[in-house]
Amino acid sequence: MLQTLPDLRGFARFLTRDPAAADDLVQDTIVRALASQEQFQQGTILKAWLFTIQRNAFYEQTRRRSREQEIMLDIEKDMQPSTAAPSLQNARDAVQDLGELLWKLPDLLREALILVGAQELSYEDAARVCDVPAGTMRARVSRARAQLAELATENTGPLETDTEKNST
Repeated sequence: MLQTLPDLRGFARFLTRDPAAADDLVQDTIVRALASQEQFQQGTILKAWLFTIQRNAFYEQTRRRSREQEIMLDIEKDMQPSTAAPSLQNARDAVQDLGELLWKLPDLLREALILVGAQELSYEDAARVCDVPAGTMRARVSRARAQLAELATENTGPLETDTEKNST
């Protein structure tokens, strides 16, 4: 279980968008898992079981508090300007831009993309976490990727050529 803590925290950060709330969610997940460890079925994937517990705990908390909008407001505080090399700053900007685009996706699509892409779960395991068929998970990931590409195109606009830049 200890080996899954970084993955649990990463998924919790995407769910809560708040480091302190993510830590609380991970702690709640572990407590719930330990309390119901007899329900874990041997031969299944522990990581997927823990993600299921974490996801259910998250949605239970948001329903109970009725604060879903507040939880989903910010991805992170703006990064401080860096004095690092321009290429490192550009990489940071690209990651921040991607994070902002991810939060523009509908919740179900973002969740599918995070589970399959960032958390490296198989479609089948991610489908178990979300309690949907594997085909539904594949479709959600596909739609998420397509919408993410569309959002990226909208944010960057049409590409300028070097001659167009120099003529202005």
